[in-house]
Amino acid sequence: MKLLEAISSLAGKYFAFWVIGVAVVAYFVPEPFLFLNSYITILLGVVMFGMGLTLKPVDFKLVISKPLPVIIGVFAQFLIMPLIALAIAFALNLSNELAAGLVLLGSVPGGTASNVMVYLARGNLALSVAMTSFSTLLAPIATPLILLALAGQWLPVDPISMFISIVQVIIIPITLGIIIRKILPTVVDKSSSAIPLISVIAIIVIVSAVVSANVESIAASGPLIFSAVMIHNLLGLLLGYVVALLMKLDESKRRAISIEVGMQNSGLGVALAAAHFGPLAALPSVIAAVWHNISGPILATFWSKKPVDSEEDIPINPIEPVIKNAGE
Repeated sequence: MKLLEAISSLAGKYFAFWVIGVAVVAYFVPEPFLFLNSYITILLGVVMFGMGLTLKPVDFKLVISKPLPVIIGVFAQFLIMPLIALAIAFALNLSNELAAGLVLLGSVPGGTASNVMVYLARGNLALSVAMTSFSTLLAPIATPLILLALAGQWLPVDPISMFISIVQVIIIPITLGIIIRKILPTVVDKSSSAIPLISVIAIIVIVSAVVSANVESIAASGPLIFSAVMIHNLLGLLLGYVVALLMKLDESKRRAISIEVGMQNSGLGVALAAAHFGPLAALPSVIAAVWHNISGPILATFWSKKPVDSEEDIPINPIEPVIKNAGE
């Protein structure tokens, strides 16, 4: 078990490097990875099942006991990120599929890696987990409607079909995970060290599948879409912090909302784009899977050295956030 914990820790710690390495290999030698495209949805379901195994009733307590910061953060996430994506798509004159894929990236809920980043940044972890959970539960309705309003100008959007896809790939696996944790808490706790490892492997396989299917598109538009994803993420981090600042929330909550708004569930973006828009539209989410795991640790490291004026709900035990899935 200790060996598994060590491997899982290494996988999570160097997640961005694994993603970059596999993406490079899949780009230059795509053939062995092409068959994996058929398993993207299943793999994301595995990641979401892992998230469900880590969730506890206390994770949803903040939504009820102190709803305002959660509502502010989730509202900012589903408003700021899609609109930034829309503006960038027009400013950079992206192709229809890339533009729709970028808006899709901005319309998905927060990624679970954000919880670890918030902890490292000395942000409000309880708020971060509550935002991730709440935005994920809202995703079946919010994501299709946002896409219909903003991305329908480029590609046809079927909100009902997308709603069903999100329920199948997110809500059902998470619910099963929560139920199994409720029924077999001891077994789940003993096997918790393997959850991040499984999630990391699943995300890496998803990235390799999409990269291998988009070699020509990456060669043609890689630098452009990478710039778009990077600007999208950095503006999300900045504006998330500004919104929390304007709402007069304390520093720990500002950091949590900033990171939650700026980091999306890129795995969901890949799966939805591949299923509903085409493989090229998945490219922004693939790049985000790499970039978010570079910008997040950099920002977390910077903030970890800065004092906070409130450390309410920041855990003393560093194991808790690490148990959360390392991948998005």
